[in-house]
Amino acid sequence: MKDILLQVAQVLTVLLLSPLLRGFIVKMEEKVQRGQGPSIFQPYRDLWKLFHKTQLVPETATWVFLWAPIVAFVAMMIVPMLIPVLTNFPLPLSDMGDILGGGLILTLGSFFILLAGLDTGQPFGGLGSSRAVMLGILAEPTLILVFVGITFLDHSMLPFVANHLLAKNPVAYWSPAHIFLILAFIILLTVETDRLPIHSTIPYEIYMIDEARILEYSGPLLALLKWASWMKQFILYTIFLNVFLFPWGLSVGGDFGSVLLALLIILAKYGAVGLFMVLVDTVQSRLRFYRYQEPLALSFLFAVLAIVADQL
Repeated sequence: MKDILLQVAQVLTVLLLSPLLRGFIVKMEEKVQRGQGPSIFQPYRDLWKLFHKTQLVPETATWVFLWAPIVAFVAMMIVPMLIPVLTNFPLPLSDMGDILGGGLILTLGSFFILLAGLDTGQPFGGLGSSRAVMLGILAEPTLILVFVGITFLDHSMLPFVANHLLAKNPVAYWSPAHIFLILAFIILLTVETDRLPIHSTIPYEIYMIDEARILEYSGPLLALLKWASWMKQFILYTIFLNVFLFPWGLSVGGDFGSVLLALLIILAKYGAVGLFMVLVDTVQSRLRFYRYQEPLALSFLFAVLAIVADQL
């Protein structure tokens, strides 16, 4: 019974804290640029307003438009069952899939959002989806390579095994293969969480990628899409921190005190990484869209070097 409650707690942690992480990042961006910025709780208010607005559906939309937000949202709720969020030991449903399976589920949500952008036939949706595909051509294979690299390092497909190995074996943690994987994942985080300096939430055609795909959405469906996007960001931070960069601080016994401590450590770790991403996004010059392949190619190179270094 305790393990089931911990399983539910992991999903609720991602569900409830992902808007807070988003609010913190937006707030820090404004602070770095010497602005005031909205409250860190503003995403919760935005979700509340959207869930209470009327749902509008374009006349040209099909079932894909209606189901894409639901599929994306459900996919983001499945992944926390497979990865170490609060505990460093597997929970009842953790054996449903390995780290590659979690990556495929993340990709499934993105794939349906991509289809939704094309579904209505509107030009901005097609523009955003086509640009997202161009980014995904390099980003998704590199993400799979990173996951393959960590499985070569720990000889297992389970993220919990990687967590234990890196937490208890300094030689493996400071190995060239692991360092290359961390560097590759950092670059991927900028792409998968819309921090690459070609993304923008400004509604200008030259910058629109992810925002363009969901431009036709409103009301509750738009709330689900935004919430799913914030959950994906939280999940990727979880994999990066608890499996790759900082595998310590998780609950070992599953008792209330250790879980509460793990939750507090989550706030500190994720806040630190979020602030780092804000600084990276702020100090970088904004790239022209056709140069998107440069950081992604570098990430791919780091992933390949990690696999080669592990085999030497």
